[in-house]
Amino acid sequence: MKDQKRFDAIAQRQGGLKQQLTAAQMTMLAIGGAIGTGLFLGSAYAIQMAGPSVLLSYFIGGVIALLLMGCLAEMTSEHPTPGSFGDYAEFYLSPMCGFLVRYSYWSCVVLAVGTEVTAIGMYMQFWFPATPVWPWVLLFSAAVVVINVIGVKWFGQVEYALSTIKVLAIAAFIVIGIGILAFSANPTFGLRNFTAGGGFFPFGLTGMWFAVIVSIFSYLSIEMIAVAAGEARNPVVAVKSAFKGTILRLFIFYMLSIALMLAIVPWRQSGTSESPFLVAMNVIHLPAAGGIFNFIVLIAALSAMNSQLYITTRMMFSLSRAGQAPAALGRVSKRGIPVNALAMSCIGIVVSIVLSVAYPEKSFAAMMSISVYGACFTWLMIFVTHLFFRRRHRQTHLKFRMWGFPYTTLAGAGLMTALMVSTAFTDFFHMTLWFGIPFTLLLIAAYVCYARQAPLPAASPEVSRDANGTP
Repeated sequence: MKDQKRFDAIAQRQGGLKQQLTAAQMTMLAIGGAIGTGLFLGSAYAIQMAGPSVLLSYFIGGVIALLLMGCLAEMTSEHPTPGSFGDYAEFYLSPMCGFLVRYSYWSCVVLAVGTEVTAIGMYMQFWFPATPVWPWVLLFSAAVVVINVIGVKWFGQVEYALSTIKVLAIAAFIVIGIGILAFSANPTFGLRNFTAGGGFFPFGLTGMWFAVIVSIFSYLSIEMIAVAAGEARNPVVAVKSAFKGTILRLFIFYMLSIALMLAIVPWRQSGTSESPFLVAMNVIHLPAAGGIFNFIVLIAALSAMNSQLYITTRMMFSLSRAGQAPAALGRVSKRGIPVNALAMSCIGIVVSIVLSVAYPEKSFAAMMSISVYGACFTWLMIFVTHLFFRRRHRQTHLKFRMWGFPYTTLAGAGLMTALMVSTAFTDFFHMTLWFGIPFTLLLIAAYVCYARQAPLPAASPEVSRDANGTP
């Protein structure tokens, strides 16, 4: 009971948000964030790293995501709060860990927003090849910001509609792909492509393993359900329903769609300049299929950007209410929107514009390489936090229970640690640790010098901290 009161004190700092999201909208929010550029464009880089064995890469990434969802479902069912795993790390590990998790996650999703809008600019060049990327970045960024400012109810409805479009599109791609393989007489189509061009492991097990890093970036955003729980109408029911529905759908969509794409287009022909799904549609030669699917992948990127901007805004809001960011970022509008935190979270858009002007051909890869660190660090810390959560709840009857504990949680933590170390041994992700380690050290220094001494915002005077910053 005492522990619950202490956690409630953390959660109460984040009052003012509207609880208007339904379980269906939360599910689509997570799908919307995870089915985006990471799948439609990021998979092209994974294929070039692993060849056909990319299927194993995405399978391993899916298993890690499944383990992560189980840990989050258990903790979120007990503590539905907008601060989510940042609050959990603060309470079950230490205030500094909560600080590191929140800022690491905020930074990676901010940069992920930039990758999505950069991809949108690249997709628009399908119809307007003579135009640069940056004007499209500005146009679509403005549209997404407006959607997020209007209100969470409107945001949920728009995101539900956008995610529905791309889920239906992937389902259509799967149906078309199965039909092509079943009835086409074209000898270049078929499962033989899984072993042609160097075999199933053209770059060995190392290539397959490096592609797992890309798959983690692709699955990034499934954890949004935990953050959105703080704005759900019935948090516990919504969390259970959304967690169970999301990972299975994502797993099926990713594995089936990539397998069909590889069977239609030999992996060496997919390239990285455009979506491999678009390449597959062009190979099939269906009337207007290329244009239609380019529109779909554009919608997918727009949807992912929309949901990611929402979630990174809430994380910055949580930081502010914890006294670890300027108080102005914790204020909400009459509609219950933390507008200042939203504006701050548009930094990724600015970075994407700069990179798309300075390095138009490398901007997407550079932003993905940098943002992967925050994603891996956050996922690792979620697994670590779950270990301490369970230790504190040994005698508690939990509303949702993670299967196979502690082995499943330890497996997830071990795999994420291995992936973070692996980034140092691949050229594509050589910037990951070069950015990530100094960034973490900078955060630790900032916490020691400033954040741990910061008082709680005046909005929550009933909550106090001791000299070490512990609630």
